[in-house]
Amino acid sequence: MPPSLRFWDSRFGRASVILFAMVYFTLNGRAVSAEPGQSLLIYLRGVACLSAAKNACGEGVCGACTVLRDGRPIRSCVTPLERVDGAHIVTLEGLPADERNLYARAFAEAGAVQCGFCTPGMILATKALLDVRPDPTEAEIARALKGNLCRCTGYRKIIAAVRLAAARRRGEAACDFAKNGDAENGDVGSTRIGDALVRVDAILKAEGRARYVDDLSVPGMLYGAALRSPHPRARILSIDTSAARALPGVVVVARAEDIPGRRYIGKLVADWPTLVAVGEETRYVGDALALVAAESPESARAALSAIRVAYEPLPPLSSPKASLAEGAPCLHPEGNVLSRLRLRRGDPDAALARAAHRVALRVATPFTDHAFLEPEAALAFPPDAEGVVCVHTGEQNVYDGQRYVAETLGIPLEKVRVRSEYIGGGFGGKEDQTVQHHAALLAFLARRPVKCVFSRAESMLVHVKRHAMEIELEAGCDESGRLLALRGRIVADTGAYASLGSPVVHRAVTHLGGPYAYSDIDVEGLAVYTNNPPAGAFRGFGVPQAAFALELAVDELASKVGLDPLEFRLRNSVRPGEPLPNGQRAGPETALRECLLALKPSWEAAKAAGRAAGIACGFKNTGIGVGHRDIGRCALRVFEDHVEVLSGAACIGQGLATVLAQVVCDTLGLSPSFVSVLRPDTALTPNSGTTTASRQTLLSGEAARRAACALLAAVRGGDTGGAIKPVRGFPYAALAGRTFEGEYFAETDPFDSDKANPVRHIAYSYAAHLVELDEEGRLARVVAAHDSGLVVNPLAFEGQVEGGVAMALGFALTEDFPLADCVPTARFGNLGLLRADEVPPIETIIVRGEVPSGAGYGAKGVGEISAIPTTAACANAYRAFDGRLRTSLPLEGTPYARRRAGSSSP
Repeated sequence: MPPSLRFWDSRFGRASVILFAMVYFTLNGRAVSAEPGQSLLIYLRGVACLSAAKNACGEGVCGACTVLRDGRPIRSCVTPLERVDGAHIVTLEGLPADERNLYARAFAEAGAVQCGFCTPGMILATKALLDVRPDPTEAEIARALKGNLCRCTGYRKIIAAVRLAAARRRGEAACDFAKNGDAENGDVGSTRIGDALVRVDAILKAEGRARYVDDLSVPGMLYGAALRSPHPRARILSIDTSAARALPGVVVVARAEDIPGRRYIGKLVADWPTLVAVGEETRYVGDALALVAAESPESARAALSAIRVAYEPLPPLSSPKASLAEGAPCLHPEGNVLSRLRLRRGDPDAALARAAHRVALRVATPFTDHAFLEPEAALAFPPDAEGVVCVHTGEQNVYDGQRYVAETLGIPLEKVRVRSEYIGGGFGGKEDQTVQHHAALLAFLARRPVKCVFSRAESMLVHVKRHAMEIELEAGCDESGRLLALRGRIVADTGAYASLGSPVVHRAVTHLGGPYAYSDIDVEGLAVYTNNPPAGAFRGFGVPQAAFALELAVDELASKVGLDPLEFRLRNSVRPGEPLPNGQRAGPETALRECLLALKPSWEAAKAAGRAAGIACGFKNTGIGVGHRDIGRCALRVFEDHVEVLSGAACIGQGLATVLAQVVCDTLGLSPSFVSVLRPDTALTPNSGTTTASRQTLLSGEAARRAACALLAAVRGGDTGGAIKPVRGFPYAALAGRTFEGEYFAETDPFDSDKANPVRHIAYSYAAHLVELDEEGRLARVVAAHDSGLVVNPLAFEGQVEGGVAMALGFALTEDFPLADCVPTARFGNLGLLRADEVPPIETIIVRGEVPSGAGYGAKGVGEISAIPTTAACANAYRAFDGRLRTSLPLEGTPYARRRAGSSSP
C-alpha cells in the first residue's frame, strides 16, 4: 500500500485517508516531485541537496529546520512530504540574493550570529513575520521567534537584528557596515582592538553557506551507527552479529575485538571503552556495544535491530551516596571515587567559633544538558596512499581527536589528520569523543568514507552533562559584616566515566570561597562514579554550582547582620593585591568593587520602585592553570594579497576567529579584508589547546600578537628582499610564502604548591549581576557588570554576556535532566530551555580596572564568567519576592516552575 495521509474530514464527520504515489510541490520556484514516506527535511537535505535547514532536534521544537510553506514557517523535520503536496516551499537558499543578504547583514551587524546553526531558521521566521508585520514591536518579534531556539545569544541581539532588518525593508536604515569583518564586502580601513567588528564568519553563516559536518557528503560514503546498551549496568553475555552482517547494504559490523588499537580512551583518564566487550559490564545507557557501516541510514538502522545481545542486568548505582556505601560494587578498578581534593588555609574552625553570625546551608544542583543545536557528527576517510586517516569533525580540540583516533586505530599520530568544520555550539560538551573515533574505526575497516551523525535523542543519551552536585557549607562573619571563614564539602556525581570530572571539582573547590577578602577556609571535594550519564566540562566548569551555594549564604549573612546585600558585598569584595580565599592574590586589574558600584543605581531604582531584586558576585579563572602546561600557539602565513591566521583553537560560537583576526589587524595595521582565519586542522594549524577555561582570547590572542610582531620584525630587519611595495593595497606582499609563528606559555603554580600565595591561574574575571522581578514574579531585567580586562570586541562581548545570562537563568528556573534509575527520561523539547519571549532585557556594563600591559592586551575572558552570578542572583531575587529560601535547582515556587511542569515546546 502506498504512503498515505490521514486527516479528519469535517464535511462528513469522519477520518479520511489520501493515498500518495508521488508528491508534487514547488521548491524555491521550481516544480518538483518526490516519493512520499519521508520528512520534508530529509528530502531537502538528502535529495535536493539544500543544507541551510538543519537537522537539530527531530522533534519540531527548535526551529533550526524552519522553511516556509505558502509563506508560513513550518518545522520540516516533522513535516511529512505528504503534507506539502501542492504547496510552495521556500528555503533560505530560495530567497532572492538581495533579500537574503539584507537579513544576513542585519543579523551580522546586530551581533545576532554566534555558532550560526540556528540562524537560517531564525531568518526565515523573521521573513515570515515581516511579510505580514512590516514594523513589529519587540513583543511581537519575541512571540514570532518563540518556535526557534538559540543556545548562544540570549535572543536579545536576534530581536535587535529583526528590528534592523524591518527598518531596512522599509527603507529607513542604510545597508553598509561600519566595521565589517567579512572580506567579501571590501576594504573598510584598519581595525583596532576595541572596535565592534562584525564577526568574520557572520554573513557566511547567516546566508546558510557555512558547512557543518552533517552538511558534507562524498561519493561512496557509508553511514555509521552504534548499538547501545538499554541497561545502565549489565554484564554482556553474548553479542550475535551474524544476522546483521547478512543484510543487504551492510558493509561492516564491528565489535570490541575488531578494534586494532587501544580500546579504552579518555580525556585525562583512559576509562571509557570505544566498544564494550563480551564479559564486561556496561556503565551507562550510552555505552556502545557494536558498530555498523551501511549504504544508507535505513540499512544501518536495520542492521542494529538485527544484532542480538544477551544481557545480565545488574542493580545500577544511581547516586554518589549509593556508590560510596559500604559494600557497593566497584564500577572501575580503582574504586568509585574518581578524585578527592582538599583546600585548607588558616584556621577556619577557630574563625567560625568566634564569628558573630553563622549560616549553614545544604545545596543541590541537577544534571543539565548543554543542548547545543548541532548534534555530534564526523566524516572519516580510510587511509590514503600515504596511510593517513582524515576525519572531519566539530569538536573543541582537533588535537585531542587526533590522539583518540590514533590510539583507537593503533597508528602513529602523524597518520591521523583531523579537520574542523564549522561548529554549532559546544559549551564544553564537545571535548570528549562521541562519534569521531567510531567513524574513523568504521572507515578504517570498510576502506570507504563513513559519516556518523547523532540523532538528538542519541546525542542527549551519550554526551557528558553538567555535574549534579550536593554542597554543604558553613560561613561566618563578624558583627560588622566582615567575612571570617568558610567550611564546605562538595560531592559531584561524575557519572560513568572520568571525562573532566577531576578538574571540574577542582574549580568548584577553589572557587567556593568566592571573590572575597578572607583567608580561613576548608573545602573538600569528591568526584564520584555512578551509573548515570558521564559528567564533564560545561560552561563555568563547576563554578556556577559553587557560586549558587556561596551567594545564597552571603545574602543570609547580610540579613543576619542587617546590611543591604550590595553593601555587604562591597564590604567584603577582594581588591587588587589582596589574597583570595584560595590563596592567590588578586591581580592589579581586579575591579569587582567597581562592578558592584556599577550595579548600585539599578539596585536602588529597583528598591525605590518596590520591585524584588537579587544580586550575586562571581569570579572565574582564565586558563587551565594549577601548574599544567598551558600554551597558546598561532602562525601567520603570508600570501600576495592577504595574511592567513593559523590556529588549532576551535571557534565554537564564542567568536575566536574574529578575535584573532582583530588582533592581527591591530598589530599589522590592516583591514579585515586582508586577513583570513583557517579552521583548525592538525596538518596545518598549531596546537593551541582545547577551547575551555575562557583561555583562548588571552592565550591564542597573545600568540597571534607575537606572530604578527615577528612579521613586523622581519619587515624592520630588512628580510623582505627590498622595500615594502603594497600589492592591491596589501602592504606585506613582499613576504609572500613566509610563515611567522607565535607562542605564549602561561606559567602557574601546582595545586599543592607550598607558597603562601600561589599563582593558581594566570588571571581571574569578575562580575556582579542583578536580577529584577516584576510584580507577578516574572523576570523583568538583568544587569550584568563585568571586569574581564580589556575588551577586544564590545559587540561580541555583549553577545557572550547575554548568552551566558540566558543559560544561567535557565539553570536557575527551568532546566533539568531527569533520570529514572540512571536512564534519561527527557526529550529535547522538555529540557527547559528558555525561549525568546522568556528572556528579559539584559544590560551589559563593561567595567575596567587597571589594564596590565601583559599577555593578550590584558584581556581575561568572558565566556564562562557570564554564566556564573545570574543563577544565585535569581534565587536571591525570589527570596526578596516571597521570603522563601530556595536551596535546590531549578527553583521551585516560581511562575517558571509551572511552565517547567509542561514542556518547552513552542
